[in-house]
Amino acid sequence: MKIALVGCTGNIGKQVADVVRRNPQTFSFSALVCGRDAEGLRALCDEFHPHIAFCGEIGAGEVFEDCDVAFIAASGFAGLAYTLQAIGCGKKIALANKESLVVGGELVMRAAKEKGVEIVPVDSEHSAIFQALGFRRDAAFKKLVLTASGGPFLHYTEEQLARVTAKDALKHPTWNMGAKVTVDSATLLNKGYEVIEAKWLYGAKFDQIEAVVHPESIVHSLVYFEDGAALAQLGYPDMRVPIQLALTYPERLPCERELDLAALGALHFERLPAEKFPCFTLAVEAGKAGGTAPAVLNGAAEEAVRAFLRGGISFPRIAETIKDVLARVPREEAASFEAVAEADRRAREAARTLLYGN
Repeated sequence: MKIALVGCTGNIGKQVADVVRRNPQTFSFSALVCGRDAEGLRALCDEFHPHIAFCGEIGAGEVFEDCDVAFIAASGFAGLAYTLQAIGCGKKIALANKESLVVGGELVMRAAKEKGVEIVPVDSEHSAIFQALGFRRDAAFKKLVLTASGGPFLHYTEEQLARVTAKDALKHPTWNMGAKVTVDSATLLNKGYEVIEAKWLYGAKFDQIEAVVHPESIVHSLVYFEDGAALAQLGYPDMRVPIQLALTYPERLPCERELDLAALGALHFERLPAEKFPCFTLAVEAGKAGGTAPAVLNGAAEEAVRAFLRGGISFPRIAETIKDVLARVPREEAASFEAVAEADRRAREAARTLLYGN
C-alpha cells in the first residue's frame, strides 16, 4: 500500500512512519509533505525514499497522484485544503486532521459523496466508534459516547486554573500528542471538536452525542443501540493502533500489546464538567450554529493557544478570546472553501486584536 503522508514530521506523522517502519512488506510512502521541518523531512526521505518530498505548499496532483491512500496528518486549518485536494483526486483518505471536519465538514462530506471517496477516521475516539459500528459509518445507532481523559486540570479549581502555565498544560496524563492538541485537550476544546466530527462522520444529531470523562483512557469510545446494548473499543492509549487500522481494516495486523484487564483492576468514569471548561461548550455551540461559526471558533483558538504557549496569556484567557471572537465575527454560510478561509482569516485578525491590541 502506497501512502501519501501530509504532516509527516508532526506527532501523528512520526507515528505513521513507525507503523510503516514495522511493516515494510505492507506499506511504503509515495509522498512525504511537511510544513516547516526540512531537517526532519530529510531524515524520513533518507529512510523511506518516497517518490515525492516537499516542505511547504505543493500542488495536489503531485502529492496524491501515485498513492493508494492519502493520510492527512497536517495540523490545524491547513489540513482542510489537503483533504479537499485528496478528495478531488479520488483518493481514499485516512483523516487525522480534526479541523478538516470541524471547519469544513459540510464541504468535505459533500465532496467525498460526489467523488465516491472513503474517509476513514484516525482519531482514537472515532476509530473506536467506527469499529463498534462494524466499520460502517452509515450503521444505525442510538447514541455515541466519546471518552475524555479530562486532561491534567480535571480537578483544578478556578483559582488554580488561572495560575497554570504552558508547561503544566503540556503534561497530558495519558496521551503523547503535539503541543496544540495537548493544550486543546487540557481546555477540553479537543473534545468539543470531536463532537462536531461525530456529526459529520456518522450523521449524528447533537443530542445523540455525549462526552464522559474516563481518566485511564482505556475505553476509547462507546456506541449505544436501541436495545440498550453498548459496544466499546478498549486498548492502551497508543495512536499507532488506530493509525494502522485506518490503513488495513477490516484486516488487523499485529501492533501493540494486548490489554491486561486484571492488571488494570478498575476503570473509572464521571460526568464531563463543562461548566469549568467553557471551551467545550463553545465548540458544541459553534457546531450547532454551523456555517462558518466553527471556522471562527478554530481560527480564534489557534491564535489564543499560540499566545498561551508563548506565555503571553493565562489559561482561562483562551476561552475568553474564543468567546469574544465568536461574538465579533458574524456567522456566514460555508458555501465554499473561500468562504471558510475568509472566516478563518477574520477570526485570526479579531483574535490578534484582542490578544495584542493591533
